[in-house]
Formats: sequence, C-alpha cells, structure tokens
Amino acid sequence: MTINLLNYDSKGLVDFCTGIGEKPFRARQLLRWIHQNSTADFNAMSDLAKSLREKLADQAVIELPQIISDYVATDGTRKWLLAVGAGNGIETVYIPEANRGTLCVSSQVGCALACTFCSTGKQGFNRNLTVAEIVGQLWIANKTLRSDVSDTSIQANRAVTNVVMMGMGEPLANFENVVTALDLMLDDHAYGLSRRRVTVSTSGLVPAIDRLRERCPVALAISLHAPNDALRDQLVPINKKYPIKELLAACQRYLLAAPRDFITFEYVMLAGVNDSIAHARELIALVQDTPCKFNLIPFNSFPGSGFKRSTAETVRVFRDVLMQAGLVTTVRKTRGDDIAAACGQLAGQVKDKTRRTAGVSVEAVQ
Repeated sequence: MTINLLNYDSKGLVDFCTGIGEKPFRARQLLRWIHQNSTADFNAMSDLAKSLREKLADQAVIELPQIISDYVATDGTRKWLLAVGAGNGIETVYIPEANRGTLCVSSQVGCALACTFCSTGKQGFNRNLTVAEIVGQLWIANKTLRSDVSDTSIQANRAVTNVVMMGMGEPLANFENVVTALDLMLDDHAYGLSRRRVTVSTSGLVPAIDRLRERCPVALAISLHAPNDALRDQLVPINKKYPIKELLAACQRYLLAAPRDFITFEYVMLAGVNDSIAHARELIALVQDTPCKFNLIPFNSFPGSGFKRSTAETVRVFRDVLMQAGLVTTVRKTRGDDIAAACGQLAGQVKDKTRRTAGVSVEAVQ
C-alpha cells in the first residue's frame, strides 16, 4: 500500500524516513520540497539521493484533491471545487487583499451541526477530511496562485498569508486531522505561518476548545450568532449540548494560551431574528468579562434558507451600540457572493447525506 506523504507532519515524516532506512533530517528536506516548493514529483527533488527518490517513488505518493472547477469573482475572490472521492466535493476560497491573502479552508465533507442559516449545514454530512485533503487545499492554492503570476514581486503579495478554518464543516469535530494540518501550517519547514495568522472557527464544541488550547493554540473564532440560549438553540443546535455559559467559560480558559489576547465572536445578521438594539445590549452584558471583538456578518442568502439579510442601516446601528459600549466591532465585507463563495454559502457536493447523525458522534463532541 502506497503512503500519501501529505498526511504526515514533521514527526510523521521522521518516522517514515527512519522506517525506510533514511536519516531523520530527510524529513525536513521532504517538508520543504512538498510544502514550501509545492512539489509533487519525487524526481524533481534534486537534493535527495537517487536511491531515496527511488524508494519514495516505490513506496509513497503525494496525492492531492483534484480540481473540479476554479472560479474567480469580480472582486478577485477565487473559489475552487475539489474532488475528494465517491462523488464528493469540497470548496476552498481565497480572498486577496492589499496586504494579505486569506484562504478559507474546509475540514469536512458537509457538516453535521446543521446551523439553520448555513448552506453547508443544509447539505448534510458525509465524512471528515484527511490531513492530506485539508492541507492539500493550502498546497493547491499556493501552487495555483504562484503559477498564475509571472512577476515575482507580485507573487509574494498573492501568496497565502492567513488561513481561516471557516470553510465546509466544523473543524473541531475532526480534531486530530485538523490539528495535524495546523502543525504543518505552522511548521517553519512547511508553510511557516504565524499562530496569529491561523484561525479556527467553531460553533462551540467546548471539550475540543480545551483540547485545542493544550495541543495547538491558534487564533480562535466562535460562531455565536445569538445573545441568549433560547435563540442560539434555534440557530446553532449544538448550543443545546454546550450552552453559552459553558462556551464563554471555555473561551476564558483558551485565552490563557491563545496567541491573541481576545476571542473573535462571529455574528451573522439575520433580519428580524437577532439584529435588534435589544439583542445588541444583551450581547454587551453577555461578554462583559470576556476580552473579545465582534465580526458582524451580513447574511448571504441561498435557496431555501428562510432568512433575510439585515439592512445596512440595521447593521450600522447594531455595530454602533456595541462600539459605544467599548467593544471592537467590524462588519465583514461580503466577498465572492457572485460565485457563491461568501460566508455561509459554501455547499460543495455532498453524497450520502444520511450520515448527519454519525457526524455528531465524533470524539470531539462527546
């Protein structure tokens, strides 16, 4: 059985190399070739001995998700639909800005948590992504973006500088694979990203937030979307298992190890549902003891959602109430909505959607 080296972090590659009779330092060389240089051909790894390249060709592969489609929005946002087998597809989105390039990465085929305002949740759930399928999204984005630009001065600006685990799926419900992928993103011999520039977004799996703090503390974002349990139970069903009080306590614990001194609370603005001044004041009271910032997200519609976007004026008033209380608050600029790449719109291709219940019974949720 051939081994996909994309599934291995540094330790895994050391074990693999020693297992085939090679020195541990070969793992660092492989990391640089695979991840820094976006090389999938062992024969192109010129500083490896021919005998090692032959071993690699015989026993291993560097196998990536296949690109099904590649769309570019009018604002430069780019969305890839990637095949991950059995008719399933995941979506990855690149958002270019003047001083950074952010990649929104998926962690599951579909999602089991069924948040009512999210297109991914409506698709049902098939399975967790492997490490190779998670980090492969970053590999593909880097390779594609660099090859698309001939001017090397522009390449540096177009490369991925930030990663947000905010694509399809609940990252902390695929804990081990996501953390291994994070390790690769942070490894100086692989992608070398700063912990401050890698963000995991969760709907609120409290035990897994604690595990992330211990294993790989990166920036943390919480999909909050409501100021009280009654409303959040409706919008984010996992709240019934881990209510807001427990979630905020986990956030406080996480801050002890976090690379940033605040938690980001994401809040989708739903017209007539969670966008009143009273809701804003409830939020102020709710987070008074939690260092945080708010990211207000205009709702991005999709067929059958049943929700409408709050008006620009409603969002402005809501933001101002929070800011007047001293809370740092931003309104996310909608990007890529003309190619269904905006927040909450990622749907991909999810087969065998009957596995939604199985998806909730993962170790991180228990």
